[in-house]
Amino acid sequence: MTEKEYNQCVSQYADNVYRFIVKNLGHKEDAQDVVQTAFEKLWINREQVDNERSKSYLFTVAYHQMIDHIRKQKRITLKENFKDHTAITDKQEHNVKKILDEALHKLGETQRSLVLLKDYEGYNYNEIGEITGLSESQVKVYLHRARLQLKTYLVRRENVL
Repeated sequence: MTEKEYNQCVSQYADNVYRFIVKNLGHKEDAQDVVQTAFEKLWINREQVDNERSKSYLFTVAYHQMIDHIRKQKRITLKENFKDHTAITDKQEHNVKKILDEALHKLGETQRSLVLLKDYEGYNYNEIGEITGLSESQVKVYLHRARLQLKTYLVRRENVL
């Protein structure tokens, strides 16, 4: 990958990678750090990365950086946010985006990532498998289970508008 191809990759994929990471992490500054690190690794390894595979490489690196960040945060911070997040909310404040975000955050790290890669970013099962290191059949199974969990959460009486 040349410097010009790297710059094209940055301008072409930066928003997509950032959107994917921020949806998973829910924190803009952390997402920016993860994305920056992913692009830094792409720059360092640009000579070994084929330009046609740069998007997949970038999402793979960003995904793994995000997982590392989440694991690190779990070791550092307490779970007080979980208690605050599950508290009963005012039913008049229902907001579709808020409910969907809550539903996504109820999923595990892997399931949330699979839903975002498939339904938000439009990757096919094979590409998602390459990014996450899962087999295509595992991706299908985990994605199916994640969607069932989302459906169950979204149709609960208190979440229906």
